[in-house]
Amino acid sequence: MEKQFFPCPLICGDRLEIRESKKGKPYIVCNTCGLQMFVRTEDGIRRFKKLIAEAAAKNLWEQIEEMKQRYVKQCPKCGSKFWVREELIETGMFDGRFVGYRCPEEDCGETVKPEGK
Repeated sequence: MEKQFFPCPLICGDRLEIRESKKGKPYIVCNTCGLQMFVRTEDGIRRFKKLIAEAAAKNLWEQIEEMKQRYVKQCPKCGSKFWVREELIETGMFDGRFVGYRCPEEDCGETVKPEGK
């Protein structure tokens, strides 16, 4: 049987190999994020298999890589990676211009500036 993959549903989006438990149920493990995800019910397994098939058919991997390049930032101070979100936008105090994205980690407060600035 050909190996199947699923993207990490947390921040990294890495391509994770779908494994099978002793009871024949699918699961994934992301060592980057520390995630283990088991799909236990028949309905969940059916839906999970549908997502896997759609990912392969729509070339999801290229789309995820493009999105990560655009929307995942890394804090230069603490090294944390995060998806950009509206509430993390940092603007200038006087002119309101876009400055960058605030790192969401507690006690960090660093701003990730746009590339080339």
